[in-house]
Amino acid sequence: MKHVIVGTAGHIDHGKTALVKALTGIDADRLAEEKRRGITIDIGFAHLDVPPDLRIGFVDVPGHERFVKNMLAGAAGIDLVMLVIAAGESIKPQTREHFAICRLLGIRTGLIALTKSDLVDNDLLELTRMDIEEFVAGSFLEGATIVPVSSKTGAGVDELRAALAQAARQSSVKNASGAFRLPIDRAFTMRGFGTVVTGTLISGEVHPEQDVMLYPKRTALRVRGVQVHGTAAAKAVAGQRTAINLAGIEAREIARGMLLAAPERFVCAKEFGCALETLEDAPPVRNRTPVHLHVGTAELEAEIRLFPGEPELAPGGRTYARIVLREPALLVPRDRFIIRRFSPVSTIGGGVILDVGRSRTRERLERIDHATTAEWVAILVQESSAGMSPSELAKRTGLGEREIPDHFGILKLPGWYVDRKWLEAARETLIAQIREFHRLNPLAPGMPKKTLASTLPGPVIDVLLKHPELAVEGDVVRHRTHRIVLQQQEESARNAIVSAFETAGLAVPALSEVLAASGVEAGKARTLLQILLREGTLVRVSDELVFHKSALGGLRASLTKGSKFTVPEFKQKTGVSRKYAIPLLEYLDREKITRREGDSRVVL
Repeated sequence: MKHVIVGTAGHIDHGKTALVKALTGIDADRLAEEKRRGITIDIGFAHLDVPPDLRIGFVDVPGHERFVKNMLAGAAGIDLVMLVIAAGESIKPQTREHFAICRLLGIRTGLIALTKSDLVDNDLLELTRMDIEEFVAGSFLEGATIVPVSSKTGAGVDELRAALAQAARQSSVKNASGAFRLPIDRAFTMRGFGTVVTGTLISGEVHPEQDVMLYPKRTALRVRGVQVHGTAAAKAVAGQRTAINLAGIEAREIARGMLLAAPERFVCAKEFGCALETLEDAPPVRNRTPVHLHVGTAELEAEIRLFPGEPELAPGGRTYARIVLREPALLVPRDRFIIRRFSPVSTIGGGVILDVGRSRTRERLERIDHATTAEWVAILVQESSAGMSPSELAKRTGLGEREIPDHFGILKLPGWYVDRKWLEAARETLIAQIREFHRLNPLAPGMPKKTLASTLPGPVIDVLLKHPELAVEGDVVRHRTHRIVLQQQEESARNAIVSAFETAGLAVPALSEVLAASGVEAGKARTLLQILLREGTLVRVSDELVFHKSALGGLRASLTKGSKFTVPEFKQKTGVSRKYAIPLLEYLDREKITRREGDSRVVL
């Protein structure tokens, strides 16, 4: 079933709520004060099923200028607009403001209901129709269906319902495969259930027992139950009016403007870069102009920051700018927003979020604005030097990891994205660094891998090291042409160290004494020792004891499989003291040559 959200728009008392009731049979005025005063104060909701496979949800918004902020909260998530204009009054101030808001929010589909048509004659009805056509000329509603209707007599209601169904079938649907995101427009306590929040599900899906997070508080919560248009559901998907019963929180802790979303999937920020435009009747927008910013269902205090060289944005103008918020909010690139001035309170413009965080230049935002999704991803990866993980890229873009497109300039590694050109340059730099390391450390087998791990992510290191000029041996990396070549003095010292341990058998001398007598300075002697240990000529049995491989080989050969001996018997057999016997036995145990059984060892 296709789910489409229709938003009403229009001046106060032009019959929006009555029209929704005539279409659906549902009274969207839910507050006692609304019924007493006869005007819509807050957002109302209704729905209409159109066989065989269409459900239209209605968001009825207030028309009074004092409640435009409520209208903006309701406009979040609508797919098409039903512009409501009374036949006898034509275009009024809130008609213009609501229509401007719909355009700024990027709504691209809709129709026009010419209400109270039973109260005017045909001439006035036709005159109003002409006014409307002139009003919407050049906009997304140019050429849209105009349906005269009377909620009182029912005239035109069937025609309007059919026109709505046709427009809804032609409208695009929200992304059900994206990450779950629900801007909250209401939070309340329901007896027997607890805390309930409602909103229009704008991305992804949600089901009972799902873990979610309340942003910007970042409170982890659990979904107890889900309702769609008042009916319990196994899940809700993008495009549906949704109520969610939450565990672990009180309704008083939740406010309109917060979001329920996938845990740790989005970022909260105090600043974003945007494409900004102003209405033709708006005052000039200067640098650091304070504004009310409406995004999703939230109303936030913010300040506009123009880039150097642009002192103000003229009425009807468009530019790139930064917007700084007083408090952090969940912001997603490609979402649209509205700005309203403080005094007098009125809508002055809006735009689209291009990048979350600090945007350094106007030119960068312009590049992002004109980029395809793949090019946008490439820009972010290229800016990040060593690349980005899929989860970080998903946070920066709002895209699901499976939605991130391929780009010829970006290499997708296991768990990582990196710029191809950067990777090629990094590989050449690494080869040069390793050559320089060999020059400065001729006796070292290669550069320790941990040196690379401290500056580069693992997937990048793995790719960099897969180069024909490089060889990885254990925990070091060397150039394939590198060989340790000892000078005459170093060769003599090496032979002296080997001879000292080889002639000693199992009763080896102290390591420090051997190195001191090698004939080279201490640092070089330790390096020679490491070379001998690495090549296996010498074997370290404990921190202080090193043996020649021939001595340990002879010891192994002297042990008969299946035989059993105690420590004293081992000392007598080998002729060594306890100082050597215990470390040697522990070595044999580690090497699985012997196994300790009580006070004895068994040869395996």
